[in-house]
Amino acid sequence: MEQRHLGRTGLRVSRIGLGTLTWGRSAEGPDESGAAEQLKTFWEAGGTLVDTADVYGGGEAEYLLGQLMGGLVPRRELVIATKSGSVPDPDRRFDASRGHLLSALDDSLARLGTDHVDLWQVHAFDPGTPLEETLQALDLAVSSGRARYAGVSNFSGWQLAKAATWQLAAPGVRTRLASTQMEYSLLQRGVEREVLPAARDLGVGLLPSSPLGRGVLTGKYRDGTPADSRGASPTMAGFVEPYLDDAAGRIVDAVATAAQGLAVTPLQVALAWIRDRPGVVAPIVGARTSEQLAAALSVEALSLPEEICRALDDVSAPVHRYPDQDWSTL
Repeated sequence: MEQRHLGRTGLRVSRIGLGTLTWGRSAEGPDESGAAEQLKTFWEAGGTLVDTADVYGGGEAEYLLGQLMGGLVPRRELVIATKSGSVPDPDRRFDASRGHLLSALDDSLARLGTDHVDLWQVHAFDPGTPLEETLQALDLAVSSGRARYAGVSNFSGWQLAKAATWQLAAPGVRTRLASTQMEYSLLQRGVEREVLPAARDLGVGLLPSSPLGRGVLTGKYRDGTPADSRGASPTMAGFVEPYLDDAAGRIVDAVATAAQGLAVTPLQVALAWIRDRPGVVAPIVGARTSEQLAAALSVEALSLPEEICRALDDVSAPVHRYPDQDWSTL
């Protein structure tokens, strides 16, 4: 699998990443055997970037990944990315204070069974903590060797620009941001308004989450909700439902038409489109089974024709008016 630099850093990652959001969840995710099959399938295909978080499965995703690295796949051949800052607390969902982040990182390292992660990400912006305090935690993690590179997740455009600029203001002292992780797909192009332009300008690589529109872009929901899908799960149905409206249906139909014309699957079309967008480093793909993952990894040999890309761009184009629209035409 092709490797790409993560932002303006020397870190190289596979251009498709493996997501572990549902690992450790008995109802929606793979069991230990299924997770092992996924990791082996990913590694054998040349995949290196594995993305997790301290709250996935209540910590079970990290623990499971650590167990598999111990005997299935050599640690040195993977790029392990995790996140800290989310708190399963209804009163305060995010805590990006220095104390919480560094403590959470230590807990993650213990679960993963390693002395460092390759990429450590702040899971979300915390308005209750000064941003410079949050970023200082990243500096301390890197300078102590507990993290090799640092990034953020779910930051808006101005938040990302402020954070990245602050880090760049003291090169060699502060750790530059390598990445930002945001939801991005043909069904969700909101990052193109401000986040993606900021990331590209500041040399921050984008790691799209939910690149298949929460599974909808595979076409599996065109004729209803399959019983074994996330859309039928009591805990995940609300996650999928926003992408089952008429507007999304038109985009899914266009993807299916393109796939038919190219003799490939809708999944491959949707994933190839997002993988090759400017500024994108590696879409993070989650799967229930190793067979689903293998289907996604088969996109490696596919590059969409320019006319197909333009057609998909047009049918999925978000509405951006002022201030994005040329002011002279208003």
